[in-house]
Amino acid sequence: MRGVSSTMSVNIPIRRLERLKSLQKDLASKIIVRPLNIENGFIAGVDVSYNKDLGFCSVVVLRYPELEVINVYNAKRTVRFPYIPGFLSFREMPVVLKAFERVREDIFLIFCDGQGIAHPRGFGLASHIGVELNLPSIGCAKSRLVGEYSEPDSSRGSYSPLYYKDKVVGVVLRTRDGVSPVFVSIGNKIDIDSAVRYTLNCSRTRIPEPLRLAHHFVTEYRKRD
Repeated sequence: MRGVSSTMSVNIPIRRLERLKSLQKDLASKIIVRPLNIENGFIAGVDVSYNKDLGFCSVVVLRYPELEVINVYNAKRTVRFPYIPGFLSFREMPVVLKAFERVREDIFLIFCDGQGIAHPRGFGLASHIGVELNLPSIGCAKSRLVGEYSEPDSSRGSYSPLYYKDKVVGVVLRTRDGVSPVFVSIGNKIDIDSAVRYTLNCSRTRIPEPLRLAHHFVTEYRKRD
């Protein structure tokens, strides 16, 4: 997802990390969980890549359910927060918001290559984006950050719950027959059944098209710089 890793080395004081943990817990209380049943409209995928201390973001807008690409919006800016597991959104939100400021379409759903509530404090990047933009969002990651699960069946559409601290925080979903599953969790303004349905409807390969295309466009954008 992240392209060329940043070489930036910054030490964040423990006291500041504790403040950020408190902020995540507070923002997590603002997450709305509810069904989403929109059949036509615009959806988006967002991805971020890096070249040293410069962050690049692409937001690809697609028409749903056709999955036709409508527009791509790019942004870049200097990254001032290091990579720390569990605090990814503080690193990526500045460039993500800069890209979304340019979006003209009325989007009803955002796919994020990251976690939603499947996060140590229930507030991963997908939730941060959803709450900040007041839009439905889905976290769809290629690997687990927290939790335990049983391997789902090998057929497309099979899934198993992802448990963390005795709570279901997402599902481990097979988007194609026989491929590795993805980790789907609520970002904001959606429930898990809706998140599974939209993820499957948008998946032609293992990775949902909004995210596959966002990764493609942000990689090309970074290479042009």
